[in-house]
Amino acid sequence: MNLIKLRNLILFFIFFFSNSLVLANDNFFDEAKKLYEDEKYKDSKFLFQRNIVFNPKNAESYLYLAKIFKIEENKKEEEKNLNTTLLLESDNEEAIYMLIDIELDRSNFSKVKNLKKNFELVCSSLCHKTPSIDERLKDIDTKDES
Repeated sequence: MNLIKLRNLILFFIFFFSNSLVLANDNFFDEAKKLYEDEKYKDSKFLFQRNIVFNPKNAESYLYLAKIFKIEENKKEEEKNLNTTLLLESDNEEAIYMLIDIELDRSNFSKVKNLKKNFELVCSSLCHKTPSIDERLKDIDTKDES
């Protein structure tokens, strides 16, 4: 009888602590997002990275890291996190748009055209940015002709 009680007690603790870890992981993202919104980028970056340790498939954490690296002007890490975001969530319009911006800065006409096609297929809240992409593409084309 004591073994059954012990087993049940152990199962209860495992269940309780595993649920606590899940809640703590959610709090990492929520707290990181709040810090990001408060422009405390160093602290938010740490918590987004910590969230990724527990939730490696959380595309939103990678997207926020990309935004932080953009602010820090670290193009390599920004692009790496955007690519990871798209690997996990291929229809993330914000990540596609941010990659378009990077490729426009590089004057990578063919890459921008491919990304723009994907962007137009998935856009819902950022569709109004398409004309600015077209305008910047024209600028690249004009520079190439001169």
